[in-house]
Amino acid sequence: QVQLVESGGGLVQSGGSLRLSCAASGSIFGLDRMGWYRQAPGKQRELVAAISSGDGTNYTDSVKDRFTISRDNAKNTVYLQMNSLKPEDTAVYYCNVVIVRYSRYDYWGQGTQVTVSS
Repeated sequence: QVQLVESGGGLVQSGGSLRLSCAASGSIFGLDRMGWYRQAPGKQRELVAAISSGDGTNYTDSVKDRFTISRDNAKNTVYLQMNSLKPEDTAVYYCNVVIVRYSRYDYWGQGTQVTVSS
């Protein structure tokens, strides 16, 4: 079993910043990619940013140059620094981790609400 604990969501004004954290614990041997997805009302869940075990990163185009993903392998934690937030960033943000141990296993956090007011 893998447990993911997210924190850092909230309400912020347009142009503001938030930092999301997601700590993984439990059976995390083989921890590989870590990432953040988001889902706005009436929309599909989309990848926001991901970081590989080798620290390679990728971002959806709409957040490039505003969001930064990082990870602390000693703490098994992934972060998402969100700057210059816009109302269209409003969504529930979900942490995702991939465990590779003979097969690939995906685990999801419970989600944290990010609301950006105009």
